[in-house]
Amino acid sequence: MEHDHDHQGRDLKVAFLLNFTFTIIELFGGMMTNSMAVFSDALHDLGDSLSLAVAWGLEKYAHKAPDYRYSYGYARFSLLGALINSLILIFGSLAIIYNSFMRLKEPAPVDPLGMIFLAVLGIAVNGLATWRLHKGESLNEKVVSWHLIEDVLGWVVVLIGSVVMYYSDLAIIDPLLSLGITIFVMVNVVFKLLAVLRIFLEGVPLEYSIASLKDELERFNQVINAHHIHLWSLEGKSILASFHLVVADDTASDSIIDLKKQIRKELQEKGIEHITIEIDYNSEAWQDHQCD
Repeated sequence: MEHDHDHQGRDLKVAFLLNFTFTIIELFGGMMTNSMAVFSDALHDLGDSLSLAVAWGLEKYAHKAPDYRYSYGYARFSLLGALINSLILIFGSLAIIYNSFMRLKEPAPVDPLGMIFLAVLGIAVNGLATWRLHKGESLNEKVVSWHLIEDVLGWVVVLIGSVVMYYSDLAIIDPLLSLGITIFVMVNVVFKLLAVLRIFLEGVPLEYSIASLKDELERFNQVINAHHIHLWSLEGKSILASFHLVVADDTASDSIIDLKKQIRKELQEKGIEHITIEIDYNSEAWQDHQCD
């Protein structure tokens, strides 16, 4: 596992260095070509570079073992990185949309040949960074990877638009490209942000159901009732569950031990890693259960 964590950290580091270096090239390229699409993407990539730097640092921190300060470990620091990344992109996108509308009101000439060169370079650099992160499993890595995929797609669109402008000299295509790319990016980031917030608010993971889990638990012969059922995730990957099981007063301890083993095995096969089981005897459980 430590090897995997180190590999993830190296991938984020390489992606950051590639993205940040190309962002500097983009900033100068945007000024030289007078392209709103290129300059806007430079600002977008600057946000991505900051996001990658945060993700790189937090991804390493997120794999620290549990201690007396954070008994569940530091996994949510990775999720914090995903939240910061999403917010950076949303605010950056709003700024780009505003500037693109300004350019629509007053179109300016651009250098399409320079844009073509930058677009080809952008596809290559962001494609390499995306390839380094495409196998990431944490939500942090997935959010960063999606940012980079968007950059590749964006540069493909810029390349097509640049070729059109080279032959048609329609400068208005530049701010239209900027708007289209930015709105596409923003919509997808909003969905990612909603997923991050759901985890932060300890919502039930979408692939699980409290009702289904209750039915599954109550199918065991010893279980009279299952209640106080909770399902949540630490960072979008590790799933945790806790619940109370009501059993008959005369249920033997050996039977309870076997019951717990069966339930843990079955739930772990479904991807639930950490399981807390509280056993309530029938004569003591119902008053508490009625307060649910």
